[in-house]
Amino acid sequence: MAEETEKTSLKQLFQGMAGDGVEVLQGIVKSASPLKIQIVNDDKLTIGPNITYVPRHLTDYKTEISGPNIQNYYYTGNSTESGTAPVSPSHVHALGRIPVTVHNALKAGEKVHVLSFNHGKQYYLLDRTEG
Repeated sequence: MAEETEKTSLKQLFQGMAGDGVEVLQGIVKSASPLKIQIVNDDKLTIGPNITYVPRHLTDYKTEISGPNIQNYYYTGNSTESGTAPVSPSHVHALGRIPVTVHNALKAGEKVHVLSFNHGKQYYLLDRTEG
């Protein structure tokens, strides 16, 4: 059985590590562009893009993928009627890499965990939440 002083939730762990002026909140994305997040249980607190840090994994971003025989894989393109085309050699970069875009930007209605720091003057989005 866990001791009463043991940190058992993500929220408790963050608050224990970060100290005073730091809080883990839950929010709901009200608007993706411009970003507006309504904090749960605080109807007056909506945070926006000027005071919110959004990590790359919660955005649409470009990266590269690689693997054996990557030129034999298919991607969604616009060069054929079916919507798929083989990756041409011109798309393959050095070391067998091809560029891809990861579409992972926040959408209205999604729930997120938000780290409030500097006594509520700045916020950092941690991740999406389930449910």
